[in-house]
Amino acid sequence: MYIGLSPGAIGVKVENIQQRIAAAKGHGFAGVEIDVYEVADLIDAGGAESVTSLFEQADVIACGWGLPTDWRSSEENWKSDLQKLPRLAKAAAEIGCFRVSTWIMPASNDLEFDANLKFHVERFKPIADILGEHGHRLGLEFVGPKTLRDKFTHEFVYDLPGMMNMANWIGPNVGLLLDSWHLYTSHGTNDQIKQLSEADVVYVHVNDGPLGVPVDEQLDGVRGLPGETGLIDMKGFLNALKEIGYSGPVVAEPFKKELSDLPNDAARLDIVAASMNKIFEFI
Repeated sequence: MYIGLSPGAIGVKVENIQQRIAAAKGHGFAGVEIDVYEVADLIDAGGAESVTSLFEQADVIACGWGLPTDWRSSEENWKSDLQKLPRLAKAAAEIGCFRVSTWIMPASNDLEFDANLKFHVERFKPIADILGEHGHRLGLEFVGPKTLRDKFTHEFVYDLPGMMNMANWIGPNVGLLLDSWHLYTSHGTNDQIKQLSEADVVYVHVNDGPLGVPVDEQLDGVRGLPGETGLIDMKGFLNALKEIGYSGPVVAEPFKKELSDLPNDAARLDIVAASMNKIFEFI
């Protein structure tokens, strides 16, 4: 288990892979997420060694990538993006970056639960198959807050057991993007984590929440830095992951307005790195 960086999740702007790596290296992050399209283009132009050498020289891990396939909208868009996915999966595999993730809406105005489950399984099976051919694992993130679900007509998967059930329907290389905020807001527990295997957890996000707000009234876009308020039991969360042998990245996703108000990216990176280092003292 190590500290990873998602620049976009904390409002840090990077224009290329060199800036991604420099942001991680310069502020003490062990790994950084990649732009898989950029990586594929660089490999096409100069070979995989030209990319892997950048990470090796900086001693930074290429820790994951967001699923670029438009599976949410039209069948035409989905099928078009499926045609692009093998090239991207091959490129990421060539630099040793095998963790892919995306998030799932916890409700719908159009589809009742069974129809929505069928839709997701049918859309994700071909994606998971393509990723699996190149050794990748796909993490699906459940979204917990009741305040979001209440805006829609039909509730869908929003907690750990439900998402693991759907993952099992999709394929053997599919598991969770586990977010501490969504575990908390879905009324999940760290004991649920302990019932998982290491293979079930593909990626991890950490954050905290405001005090004094009942769990079912928490708003998805109002969070805190990991360990900031103590609302979420970060020690228990991380040690549950340690107990099941999770060895991947742990990435901050605080959605915190005060971060964007800071004067520059260096300040954002330093504050997030300090919060991550603090919670890693728990393990």
